[in-house]
Amino acid sequence: MSLGVMASKIGMTQIFIEDGVRVPVTVLKIEPNIIIAKKNREKDGYSAIRLGVGAIREKLLTKADRGQFSKFGIECKRFVFECRISSSDEESFTIGSSIGIELFNGIGSVNVSAISKGKGFAGVMKRHNFSGFPRTHGTHEFFRHGGSIGMRSRPGKVFKGKRMAGRMGNELVHVKNLRIVKIISEENLLLIRGAVPGPKGKMVKIFTSNYRPRALPGISGYSATIEEGSKKNPMKASKAGMKSGGNKSSSQKKK
Repeated sequence: MSLGVMASKIGMTQIFIEDGVRVPVTVLKIEPNIIIAKKNREKDGYSAIRLGVGAIREKLLTKADRGQFSKFGIECKRFVFECRISSSDEESFTIGSSIGIELFNGIGSVNVSAISKGKGFAGVMKRHNFSGFPRTHGTHEFFRHGGSIGMRSRPGKVFKGKRMAGRMGNELVHVKNLRIVKIISEENLLLIRGAVPGPKGKMVKIFTSNYRPRALPGISGYSATIEEGSKKNPMKASKAGMKSGGNKSSSQKKK
């Protein structure tokens, strides 16, 4: 089972690799996640750990929530997250210890889960990418509608799941195999290539992934990272080869 932690989304930026390749990255800040509780298979039916992150005043929590932290003498946390673990790994986690950015050392890619941005009530063209109606041949005030949704006399109903206008966004989104580009341990920052759902400042869940990392554009191979040093840009190499080949051909023509 993949272990995960909670992180806050800082935003997006870009970094440049040694040979000049620009890589767009999403910056995530991973504060130490404190283990506040454990669950085992004998008592709860499954093995898991509960992680807490972010400070919050005690009076803002319910009495039941305060009891979870006071039982083990842990400061109250704003965000709580439960992560499944295997039964063989239960002994390796202790209540009160923390899991941080060191979890991703040596990991090539991650899976991210978060709540997407809410965009309010949207029509079918924005929500489902409908093409709309033609703006000629007598079409009046019916350009962005969804069209007919009814059926014939049989079955005489609208099936569930029909793509129609409605609330867009604000739902749980899972993104797999986002490549880790750089880890800044001093500032607890994780830079990954790809888009992470959710607005800036919101919490996201990051899980270790078993997928093979995707190759970076302009970089050959899967093992090229910022720390290891990147390989030569194939685009520049191809241009150099074309240039040298063109000079040779021109010289041969002169001869």
